[in-house]
Amino acid sequence: MTYQNNKSALTTLVTVFFFWGFIAASNGVFIPFCKTYFNIDQFQSQLVDFAFYGAYYIGALLLFILSGSLKKDIYNNWGYKNGIIYGLLLSAIGAFVMYPATAGAEQGQTSVFYFVLIALFIVGLGFSLQQTGANPFAIALGDPKTGSHRLNLAGGINSFGTTIGPVVVSLVIFGSATWSTDELALMITNNEITLVTVQSLYLGVGVLFLAAAALFHFSKKLPALKSDTAFEPANKARNLLIVLTLVIMGSFGYIFSTYSGGIIATEDLEHTRLIVLFIALFAVVLAVFVAYSSASKRPQGWGAMKYPQLVLGMLAIFTYVGVEVTIGSNLGELLKKGVENTGLNAIGLPVLNDSELGKYISLYWGGLMIGRWVGAITVFNPSKGLKKVLLIIVPYVAFGVIILANLVKYSFYFNEIFFFGICIAVQIFGFFLAKDSPVKTLKIFSFFGILGMLIGLFSSGNIALFAFLSGGLFCSIMWPCIFTLSIAGLGKYTSQGSAFLIMMILGGAIIPPVQGKLADVFDIQSSYWIAVACFGYLLFYAFRTKTVLDKQDVTY
Repeated sequence: MTYQNNKSALTTLVTVFFFWGFIAASNGVFIPFCKTYFNIDQFQSQLVDFAFYGAYYIGALLLFILSGSLKKDIYNNWGYKNGIIYGLLLSAIGAFVMYPATAGAEQGQTSVFYFVLIALFIVGLGFSLQQTGANPFAIALGDPKTGSHRLNLAGGINSFGTTIGPVVVSLVIFGSATWSTDELALMITNNEITLVTVQSLYLGVGVLFLAAAALFHFSKKLPALKSDTAFEPANKARNLLIVLTLVIMGSFGYIFSTYSGGIIATEDLEHTRLIVLFIALFAVVLAVFVAYSSASKRPQGWGAMKYPQLVLGMLAIFTYVGVEVTIGSNLGELLKKGVENTGLNAIGLPVLNDSELGKYISLYWGGLMIGRWVGAITVFNPSKGLKKVLLIIVPYVAFGVIILANLVKYSFYFNEIFFFGICIAVQIFGFFLAKDSPVKTLKIFSFFGILGMLIGLFSSGNIALFAFLSGGLFCSIMWPCIFTLSIAGLGKYTSQGSAFLIMMILGGAIIPPVQGKLADVFDIQSSYWIAVACFGYLLFYAFRTKTVLDKQDVTY
């Protein structure tokens, strides 16, 4: 195979990475808009994340169950190339479904919102197929020795998508003007701002998905890329995941039923809904505990779950994705929610409306881009002196890119640049302390995450706002650290272990709705205690997994 002939395919693949980030992060703007447009509560608005990230779990679980029944790896039988094509086609269908789902929708038609969720679920199912094969496919598109460079390029482009997605979606829905809260409410009520622009956006994205699928299909020189790893059955793990899925479906099914038939939301009903949501959340924790304890006694039938570092890592991925998504998805409500008779929002700043939220959501997701750009420095093997300089310069260059990306609609005040600049300095300090060690990185950034959330909870104004925004900076580098530690020492179970970890993107579907209901029952600022709990587990995981791997004498 001639590596240089695959530049067009790599360009296409990188574009797909961009749209993963673009759509995922733009949900941060779409969620508060849906809340206003469809007259729904904070929990219901977080169902955007439930549909989108839940699709990752369902897609991976169905493939795992079907592969077990057929005793062969279905995705491997397709080949990664075809798997990505099927995923692109499925996401295109979901994007096109958005048009009829919202056709003729007017302000206050709550029932239409659930059709939007179906469309997003289909898009997410396609993403689950794409992501399963994307990383090994990127490595195959050139010299394997430079595969990590291509993955870091793809990750950086993905983060750029998360940065500009909120800005573009805000521009598409609201235009270039920043309306006052009363003006915006009146325009939405009068259907002067509608979902027509959202339809156009998703039609365009659907066409791009089809174009990417066509390019992959007609690039005959590209490898199908099939893994040589034999499928390893894991019946006990399968049964546990099925039971967990039934509990989650039952919990959310009950809550959905309480929103139908004109049922009035009383205080008792709200508390019941919150309890049921926590049942779904604790079911995940209990499932991990059962796997951890049972597999350590009788490993047969558990497959990759017989390795404690993987089981602990599954819950770490669950909480990591959950906290990353929930901070950004509830940020809009934090900035919108007015305190009665003060004209200030929940953290003591002037109340913002849907059209004004984009830059802060972009800033949050841009924090992830900053960290990932810094994390990519080591790949290029700079000298120690140059690396120290780059650790300081690259984050602020990335910050400059975020500011430039927002200039199409927003501008930043000096105090905003100053506060976020301080947060970046804390992140840089963390990178110097971590010294590229995944365990140290997790410990330091989990601790910073806890500290940031606590400052946000117990302060107000810009200090609280930028403390919450700093969560993106501290989440930025966690995924590769957790993934690396979780699959260390798995040997032939590495492929299956990776699939289990992808399933735990489920955290992005469960934790945001839990926070949304906490906000409904209590208040939006105090709902961020859920983020403290997530960072707390990640800190525990960093300490515990080091002990587990040291006992196994595994290099990490």
